[in-house]
Amino acid sequence: MGSSLTNGGDEMSGYENEEVKEPSADELAGLFQDSNGGFDTLDVVQPEASGEPRRYQASDDGGWFAPGADRLAPGGPAMDAGPPAVPGPVPDIDATMADLMEAVASTWGFNGLRDCQEEAMRGSLLARDVLVIMPTGGGKSLCYQAPALVRPGLTLVVSPLIALMKDQLDGLLANGVRAGMLTSALDPDERTAVRRAMDRRELDILFVSPERLAADGFIEHAERAGLTSIAVDEAHCISHWGHDFRPDYRQLGALRERRPDVPIIALTATATPRVREDIVSELRLIDPLRVVGDFDRPNLTYRVLPRLDLEGQVMKLVERYPSQAGIIYCIRRKDTESLARDLARRGVRAMPYHAGLGTPERDRVQEAFLNEGIDVVVATVAFGMGIDRPDVRFVIHASLPKGVEQYSQETGRAGRDGLPSECLLLYSGSDFQGWKGIMERSAQEAEAEGVTGAMDELHGALQRLGELWGFANGGVCRHKYLVEYFGGDYDVKEGGCGSCDVCLGELKVVAESQVTAQKILSCIVRCDQRYGAAHVTDVLRGANTERIRTKGHDKLSTYGLMKAYPASEIRAWIDQLVAMDHIGVASGNYPTLHLTPTGAEVMKGEAEVTLLLPNTPKRSTKRRGGSVAAVAQEESLDVDEALFETLRALRKSMAAERSVPPYILFNDRSLAHMAAHKPSTEAEFLKIKGVGEKKAKDLGPAFMEAIESHGK
Repeated sequence: MGSSLTNGGDEMSGYENEEVKEPSADELAGLFQDSNGGFDTLDVVQPEASGEPRRYQASDDGGWFAPGADRLAPGGPAMDAGPPAVPGPVPDIDATMADLMEAVASTWGFNGLRDCQEEAMRGSLLARDVLVIMPTGGGKSLCYQAPALVRPGLTLVVSPLIALMKDQLDGLLANGVRAGMLTSALDPDERTAVRRAMDRRELDILFVSPERLAADGFIEHAERAGLTSIAVDEAHCISHWGHDFRPDYRQLGALRERRPDVPIIALTATATPRVREDIVSELRLIDPLRVVGDFDRPNLTYRVLPRLDLEGQVMKLVERYPSQAGIIYCIRRKDTESLARDLARRGVRAMPYHAGLGTPERDRVQEAFLNEGIDVVVATVAFGMGIDRPDVRFVIHASLPKGVEQYSQETGRAGRDGLPSECLLLYSGSDFQGWKGIMERSAQEAEAEGVTGAMDELHGALQRLGELWGFANGGVCRHKYLVEYFGGDYDVKEGGCGSCDVCLGELKVVAESQVTAQKILSCIVRCDQRYGAAHVTDVLRGANTERIRTKGHDKLSTYGLMKAYPASEIRAWIDQLVAMDHIGVASGNYPTLHLTPTGAEVMKGEAEVTLLLPNTPKRSTKRRGGSVAAVAQEESLDVDEALFETLRALRKSMAAERSVPPYILFNDRSLAHMAAHKPSTEAEFLKIKGVGEKKAKDLGPAFMEAIESHGK
């Protein structure tokens, strides 16, 4: 039952009963280009085995990262690696943290850590349970990856999706980390190679699904491999109150009973205080260190607008970022296909993605987006988890998501490289009613089937939906709302945050808000509180329809009272009054409007109300445009833009040789620094942010050759 209301599937596809025709690549202007047959399965890299504490060093051989290299551990009898490592705190935390900082610099090319990252890593190395709450793009993964390089034994990472594991694994292998994964996506030979690597204790990190963890004999195998730490990624999936509840995560609590000595680090980007407590309880964490990062994403500009002209509103934003990456979320599957087709006809390299497509087609679209074969994915919520492309410049919600957690997670996929990006939410009252109806029907069906807790789950789902509805219709700084929703503190500076529609002055207060609200509320009452928003709007505008004449509503005193206003504005004000709980909406198939007690007070003048309207957008104080321009302005760099584009092309071709997304090699910020500093030696190349020893050796020569050739 839980998944019907709260998981990540595109449930609202139930709106469509007819079968829709899958648009081919030709129909989408031939924009998809296959890239070397797509991803290969990436499993294990084979550096020297060692069960002893060590200062981490990247692999010296070509390993996985050399084009065409064998990506499976070679066969042969298992080596005697000595007794397995045992869980426990490191003997000298200060020395180990110094080793860790060296590992971070040599592996990932980072010269420092955020305070919250360092706190989480220190707690993990001291064998404490740790709960990490950081925003999407805030560096959560490093909190379990870096300690695994300086702590003896195996770190087991539990993750909900193969795509998520694969993306993490790609990045680790590219940096020379001894990592692997065990999933149903591997063939028997590949699984055998991973198990053999476990037997030889040649892995520092192993990704598994919750189902794999529960398989007979797996934990025993992990113990023999030297299990010393467990990381639970996307930990909110264990919470009944979370937006992405997955029942299979519930079995993870049994790990604590089985191995109470193995420390657990749980990580999530979307946990409200209530969900945090649920995570601690369900995972049975013992006195966990709670590390909460700053949930503000100052590089993101948030805008929320009533949906009036979907294609036009979408194109207005897309055109600000030509040939740059973006994700557009729709509720219904058929909407992803029609919008992708419309965008493609207007020259945008866009394709649809939803759960109704076959697995090969979904894989093709995802790989095309990751490999820069297309710029825009138009998707349901089935797309996104595990998508770590850092240069996504915009995320558009073409309709209302199910809650603030989902909205925050999906908008968090924009600007992971820290560069300015935009998030646009387009909504209407029909979105709210659509979700509400689906949730209520799902709960009723579950209750009829004897599922316990169905109504409790419905209450939580409706509460989350209502909170997002209030966010969409509110006039509070968007950054402030989101930070405080997740339990943080946010002080709006004088002049505002500079990166949301509210603080940029793009929402204006309606001059006669009180009178306008009273007209709407009065019309609802005079229509006997038996009609929906569309009919009330028609009456207020004086529409000459047969239904209005038949009902005699053309005789009402409120008929034509707001004929000077477009229907879109009246509907927006009705939505705002619903969000303020001044208007109630009936459940079921007929969402009729009625006054609430506070609505009656407003109508009588006993309570005040403020209504808003979108104003002409102003330019954000954050720099828009290409990545190179943003980096140049932000860091005062003199970037050779022609060289930057040359390096981008080289990155893409080298990534294709390795069957990985281009960002796995370097992100745009690193390329911009190369195009500014023009390194000519390995030592200079290592000074570029995001360049570790492995990449400097494997990729540095080709990039420095391109830099030298460009200068001739």
